[in-house]
Amino acid sequence: MTTTTLSETSALPDPHRQPREFLNALFATAVRSALPLHAIAEHLPAPPRGRTVVIGAGKAGASMAQAVEALWPADAALTGLVVTRYDHVPARPAGLAERIEVVEASHPVPDAAGMRAAERILALVQGLTADDLVLCLISGGGSSLLTLPADGLTLEDKQRINRQLLESGADIAEMNCVRKHLSRIKGGRLAAACAPARVVTLTISDVPGDDPATIASGPTVADAGNCAQALAIIDRLGIALPDSVRAALQSGALETPKPGDTCFDGHTLAVISAPQQALEAAAAQARAAGIDAWVLSDEIEGESREVGCVHAALARAVARRGQPFKTPCVLLSGGETTVTVRPRLPGAARGRGGRAGEFCLGLAQALQGQAGVWALAADTDGIDGVENNAGALVAPDTLARARGLALSVQDHLDRNDAWSYFDGLGDLVVTGPTFTNVNDFRALLILGSDA
Repeated sequence: MTTTTLSETSALPDPHRQPREFLNALFATAVRSALPLHAIAEHLPAPPRGRTVVIGAGKAGASMAQAVEALWPADAALTGLVVTRYDHVPARPAGLAERIEVVEASHPVPDAAGMRAAERILALVQGLTADDLVLCLISGGGSSLLTLPADGLTLEDKQRINRQLLESGADIAEMNCVRKHLSRIKGGRLAAACAPARVVTLTISDVPGDDPATIASGPTVADAGNCAQALAIIDRLGIALPDSVRAALQSGALETPKPGDTCFDGHTLAVISAPQQALEAAAAQARAAGIDAWVLSDEIEGESREVGCVHAALARAVARRGQPFKTPCVLLSGGETTVTVRPRLPGAARGRGGRAGEFCLGLAQALQGQAGVWALAADTDGIDGVENNAGALVAPDTLARARGLALSVQDHLDRNDAWSYFDGLGDLVVTGPTFTNVNDFRALLILGSDA
């Protein structure tokens, strides 16, 4: 198991002599660049004439709240409530007063704590005036953490639907289209509840394209989707709904506020951290060490294992032929891949793992021990799926070491069991919660076939 520390480092490891440590340092740099305190100050509005109420949800919710508390004028009133994932509350800096309450709830499947938090947030914004300010702090994970089922749905229904969505292979936009239309708070409904107060939404993006309407299902953002689209996704995935909810979708009774709705008048929004920024920070550090770095894209989607195969094909071409990039180099990419969970055989244990681990399985299988190629894939929130690791490492000897331990890469792919494979090799990347979230991070270090 590899433990990555996210604190500042005095010197970057030599990529030729310490390739694993070098990749871990790049990941740490990417995460640090996305921490709220580094980015939020320039986006904070001035205190209003009336009240300032802070609300929010996401894996970075607690760290965003602390950043606001640290930067907000000490003599200006500040109250509020944000909800974050269990164990995602950073240690409070000495002397920093707590003015925003933080509660914890479940991710990626919602629980009663998240539903109570959503109810309290809706209550907090009732009765506001045009002189008041609502500061909304949104980051990835908010769709689960800020759950308030539509009329006719129970929490148990939402939990079942969420599990089915997570295991279906649907992309984030499709999942969030469904979530918005089965909620009383998502898809712009929270903004409508804040009227007539001014709303300023600050987001940390964890979605390809940085679409604010998709981040955490856009609770304060107008929704261009519709009930018919949500129902089409639900039917395609075979998700069961109570008859009353299906009828409400068919009639448009569960429609969300649309662009141009007056409830969004005067509202502003800023994306304070995004995947591209994190990738560029890692690229800059690699270049400072004398290694060419190329950001392939921050919007890569698709099945994790297949994305791993494509990255492997590119890495092999670079390592063997120096095309399309010369070695040594680092290839960086981000986005949000998906994992379609395979049916389990009767009596078989459920596989453990997430997007990053499954990418690494597909990558290792396709690389076939290619000399001179090392890779790291991890989720920037520090949690790959629901496990204790952020991701995993792949090395030229990964398959050989695995065979020596009777670990089959195909068997682990068939069971969606990346965690067990890389745990057996000691190649899990473990950071603990990072208190931010700009989605997938992938780095391939290619030193050449004779490295």
